[in-house]
Amino acid sequence: MARIYTDAEASIEVLRGKTIAVVGYGIQGRAQAQNLRDSGLKVLIGLRRGGSSWGQAESDGFEVFEISDAVSRADVIMMLIPDMEQPKVWKSQIAPHLREGAVVDFAHGFNIHYKLIQPPPNVDVVMVAPKAPGRAVREEYLAGRGVPALVAVHQNYSGRAMEYALAIAKGIGATRAGVIETTFAEETETDLIGEQIVLVGGLMELIKRGFETLVELGYQPEVAYFEVLNEAKLIMDLIWQRGIVGMLYGVSDTAKYGGLTVGPQIIDQDVKQKMMKAAERVRRGDFAREWVAEYSAGAEKLRKLLEDVKSHQIEIVGAEMRKLVFRT
Repeated sequence: MARIYTDAEASIEVLRGKTIAVVGYGIQGRAQAQNLRDSGLKVLIGLRRGGSSWGQAESDGFEVFEISDAVSRADVIMMLIPDMEQPKVWKSQIAPHLREGAVVDFAHGFNIHYKLIQPPPNVDVVMVAPKAPGRAVREEYLAGRGVPALVAVHQNYSGRAMEYALAIAKGIGATRAGVIETTFAEETETDLIGEQIVLVGGLMELIKRGFETLVELGYQPEVAYFEVLNEAKLIMDLIWQRGIVGMLYGVSDTAKYGGLTVGPQIIDQDVKQKMMKAAERVRRGDFAREWVAEYSAGAEKLRKLLEDVKSHQIEIVGAEMRKLVFRT
């Protein structure tokens, strides 16, 4: 069973008197920085001068520095810039300015797991990965709650790395909900596999293929949109709130029987075998190498794939249907 830490098992005291540099002030960076400050900790922000977030961070009341300057002032460095930007920023602006004994925190294990960033041996390297968007991290904190998170230790120079990870998790409010101990490898691989085979890739393609099937059978695209996309949100809400069985008890008996008998014929063992192949590509590092090469070359393939999705009929019809739903 997973080890789950709660508020009672974490202390923020290990961070008292230390300076935390949050590198990046996007949705996660802003939320985590504000939560840490509201928890009574000293936080400054490291950004590229002239970037769009500099003024926002200053208006929020933070001291803002160039990344290298922020790192040189800090005992704890939180890496909250986009994953694919981290290696070059690390090499030029972070690694040369790290103090011995510093704590470096990542919100995702990608760059450490695939060795795109290799920290020196004289720092702690930890991960605190909230399992929610930054907006929810902030809103739940302000409501006196928190979002769950994963924590891991990659490098324990001080002998207290897990204490630091849990303190960061408590500072952003995550221990209020519960924090699961994991590893950089497990967090990275499950995140990528889940995104590809279910959350982004699998779900998106399932919806598109269902829409195409209904339209090719002669049904109106607008009706098909509501059946396979709009109602998917309602079903996922039920699953999120009640679990799969709870969802089944929330739909009609006809839907139960049809889903339970036909669903396994569509998402069958052949599909599972394809999922396993995709998962093995992640575990071997094939996907990471492909994505790093694609990003380094300018991400032209990604742009083309996005254009293909934008031109799909479900998106064209959906733009009009969402006006009905959201009155925009």
